[in-house]
Amino acid sequence: MACHITGVHDVNRNQILPNDAYDIVADWVTSIRQLKLRGVLFHNNFSEATCAAHQNEHVEFVRITYDSRFNPNVYRYMVYLDFLQARASEIAGLFITDVSDVVAVNDPFVQPLFQRNPDALFCGDEPARLRNDWMLVHGQHLREQMAEYASFETQFADSTLLNCGIIGGSTAVMLSFLEQLCLIHQRYNTINETGYTGDMGAFNYIARTRFNDHLRHGEPVNTVFKGYEHDRTDCWFRHK
Repeated sequence: MACHITGVHDVNRNQILPNDAYDIVADWVTSIRQLKLRGVLFHNNFSEATCAAHQNEHVEFVRITYDSRFNPNVYRYMVYLDFLQARASEIAGLFITDVSDVVAVNDPFVQPLFQRNPDALFCGDEPARLRNDWMLVHGQHLREQMAEYASFETQFADSTLLNCGIIGGSTAVMLSFLEQLCLIHQRYNTINETGYTGDMGAFNYIARTRFNDHLRHGEPVNTVFKGYEHDRTDCWFRHK
């Protein structure tokens, strides 16, 4: 699953994305179709013509209503949780990914690593430590709102920085994960006046404090973040 919300300022690109620019999601859709997976692309502004032209038996376009109380990077988790709660009986496992810079390279659900670890939370990572200058600034709002956030940053300071652009696992794991993540955002991240969304901070906090013993990240889940390893075919997902 992935989410594409337009009409609101995109903090990553520092612009408002155009409403009906299919090229932004084209590579993601193509990768899902080529692997014959089932993909769901949530959106708020694609035209009916664009949806009709590009959705197919492998990718479904689902229109949503954006809740402006949350940044789009955060609101997507509410969307995923609602969908999964309604369809849990139909889904054995899933991944949620960024839509503009992540593509699926191999079917993750047939991989032995995935099948043999039903309790694992799979995710992307970066060649960096959790405590770095960007994350310290990024976590400012949560640090001010959550008494335990600063101690989390200290405890896992030297741990690998996890990346929320790729997150997956069994339905049971993902339901638990999304419920806890959404609760953090609903309690502490509805009024965030900083220039950072808090999604990376909240994700690393939940992943490290609640799922640390069951994490699987890096190869073969993801290529090196911002490594632009376009020729690699050994990982499940390519992230930039």
